[in-house]
Amino acid sequence: MISKRRDDKGRVLQQGEWQEPSGRYRYKYTDSLGKRKTLYSWRLTESDKMPEGKRTDSSLKEKERKVQSLQMQGITGSKLTVLELVERYLSLKTGVKHNTLANYNFVVNVLKKEEFSHKKVDDVKLSDAKIFLIKLQRDGRGYSSIHSIRGVLRPAFQMAVDDDLIFKNPFGFEVGTILVNDSQKREAVSLEDEARFLEFVKNDPHYNRYYDAFYILFKTGLRISEFCGLTVRDLDFKNEVIRIDYQLQRTRDMKYEIVSTKTTSGIRLLPMEEDVKDAFLRILKNRKKTKKEPTVDGYGGFLFLDKNGNPMVALHWEKYMQHAREKYNKEHLLQLPLITPHICRHSYCTNMANSGMNPKTLQYLMGHSDVSVTLNIYTHTGYDNAKKELARLKEAKKELDKNRFVTQKHAQITHESLIS
Repeated sequence: MISKRRDDKGRVLQQGEWQEPSGRYRYKYTDSLGKRKTLYSWRLTESDKMPEGKRTDSSLKEKERKVQSLQMQGITGSKLTVLELVERYLSLKTGVKHNTLANYNFVVNVLKKEEFSHKKVDDVKLSDAKIFLIKLQRDGRGYSSIHSIRGVLRPAFQMAVDDDLIFKNPFGFEVGTILVNDSQKREAVSLEDEARFLEFVKNDPHYNRYYDAFYILFKTGLRISEFCGLTVRDLDFKNEVIRIDYQLQRTRDMKYEIVSTKTTSGIRLLPMEEDVKDAFLRILKNRKKTKKEPTVDGYGGFLFLDKNGNPMVALHWEKYMQHAREKYNKEHLLQLPLITPHICRHSYCTNMANSGMNPKTLQYLMGHSDVSVTLNIYTHTGYDNAKKELARLKEAKKELDKNRFVTQKHAQITHESLIS
């Protein structure tokens, strides 16, 4: 009589089941395509306790039942390639903004050129996923691009997990654990460089027409698409308020769109400082007159129009800033750093942070959905800012001690006068 195979607890193991010397269980089976597969788990049944130090996982029996169920339904992840999985996932993403859609198309186009995209979904292991991303970086792909690619692959594979096509998500790791972040950080423009740039633009015979717009971008921290979407109705000069509740964008096929703010926190009212108010008033005074006011999705009265009478968009301002900076650097020995509309926003946030503004207040002004995004700006402070902050605190302490001494002296004099 053949003895039955048992585990270290004396339980009978079924056909295909085995317990390794380490205590881990495994189950070997043949999938619908005739390929040999192996499942692993540190627990045989659901009631078993997970060994200390091991990550929580389904029991071997649970995994077996799932495989058997899928086989009965004729479903297997092996039928899907990585590219097909991504395309299936993206087909479920409806109502996305055109910028997001463009990013999805970018990811699909990258995958189509990679051999990895032809792998079967359930053949992709954790090491395969990591090797693929490392290959992309070695091939010259930037960190941010790879981050975007992985940003689609991870939820696509998670969908496969949720659909019971695979057991684990091979892209469930952080990119920073395997890749070098070589992306160029946006550096805030110093107040000195900001002043030099604005002064140059103000006095330049060609670029002075853009001075007020540049000034507003530096002094409000508006996203460029929020700025482009501003209309006359959004400026309340009486109450000195700027209303932000949408953005103006232009798609790759040159279609203008009014879209929601980046997050719900982007909807906000900004105080209109006196200098910003004056800049807006000059813009309205010099606003280009047109026979027919352009409208986009029912919105009209945009502050800036291009030579064709259409509202200006982000690309216009990026180019104007680029060309103005290039002209400055040709004429001056002391060069200006990179300046873009987003760097204006970044600089505003950094300057407000360095001035000691409450982070929650700054979060509101910036329209950030999470204060952690705002707090990250504080990491850009360097030695000079730290030195200034310590000096400020030292002066504040001196002033506090001085006031405390005066108060105590006054109390002592009052007490002596009462005694006498």
